[in-house]
Amino acid sequence: MFRYKLTIEYDGAGFVGWQRQANGPSIQGALETAAAPLGCPPGGMHGAGRTDSGVHATGQVAHLDLAKDYRTDSVRDAVNANLKPHRIAIRAAERVAGDFDARHSAVRRRYLYRIVNRRAPLALDAGQRWLVKPALDAEAMHAAAQGLLGMHDFTTFRDSECQAASPVRTLDGFTVERDGEAIEIRVWARSFLHRQVRSMVGSVAMVGLGRWSAADLRSALDARDRRRCGQVAPADGLYLTHVDYP
Repeated sequence: MFRYKLTIEYDGAGFVGWQRQANGPSIQGALETAAAPLGCPPGGMHGAGRTDSGVHATGQVAHLDLAKDYRTDSVRDAVNANLKPHRIAIRAAERVAGDFDARHSAVRRRYLYRIVNRRAPLALDAGQRWLVKPALDAEAMHAAAQGLLGMHDFTTFRDSECQAASPVRTLDGFTVERDGEAIEIRVWARSFLHRQVRSMVGSVAMVGLGRWSAADLRSALDARDRRRCGQVAPADGLYLTHVDYP
């Protein structure tokens, strides 16, 4: 068997998320169907991150095993041809060692959350950004978010249906930057809990709106209580941008 690493981008709208589910189409399912003519079986596409329904990616990574030694550009082009009309694309395909695992070999996952902060509705970016109409203080958001860095019990920012064995995670970075009406939030860590990024972004936005202080955000974290989470940011603005490997 020959193992291939795929770098993938997709628009998550209309999908139930990365993982195959019985209640609707998934990114994983679409990719496996597209790669089936090459010999990919159901369940043969293994992703680095299980993005939620509606979440996008510019740098998702997956691996699959094929019996034939295909050229990497042939794998990329064949799967892309079979993905039409889905808004999913294989950006690159690489041959990797048999012990490479898209999920378990990853040492860091990087997410970008995009906000448009203005009164006017979104004409071009609808479904791709979170529109927040009241003014946001991006500097206050950034300062408050630094209190989330490090190893913590993130129960407050963990979805009630999260199946992770432990709520403890180490958050390596959380930045908030404004460029005109655009606010970009970048978050990175080895791994995240279910809906952790959206929960943290929504709560940090409460600080930007002046409804919470930095101390309120830290108090919510320390409470280890899901009921203390602020609003959960919508899926529209979230992108898995990169997965780091040794």
